[in-house]
Amino acid sequence: QVQFVESGGGLVQPGGSLTLSCAASGSMAKYGVMGWYRQAPGKQRELVASIEYVGLTNYSESVKDRFAIWRDRSKNTVILRMNGLLLEDTGVYFCNTWPPRNDDWGRGTPVTVSS
Repeated sequence: QVQFVESGGGLVQPGGSLTLSCAASGSMAKYGVMGWYRQAPGKQRELVASIEYVGLTNYSESVKDRFAIWRDRSKNTVILRMNGLLLEDTGVYFCNTWPPRNDDWGRGTPVTVSS
């Protein structure tokens, strides 16, 4: 079993930026694809960004050109940089593999975009 720990969330004004970090209890190198997921209030969890082991990235249309995902191999973390935040980016952000390991969801880190 792997434990994912997310951090970096907070309260930010529209147009602001945040950087989220995901750490794992084991090496992430063995996971082909890592993803960041978002669960907005009253909605289902959705994948917003993913990164393959070789570095190829993919983004949902709602965050494309605003969010960036990368791996920091030296720290065994996956980073999500969020720029130009919108009200609809509010939610709890989780990291997991893709497809997700359903028994290994962490607590997530909350992001609130509000003026």
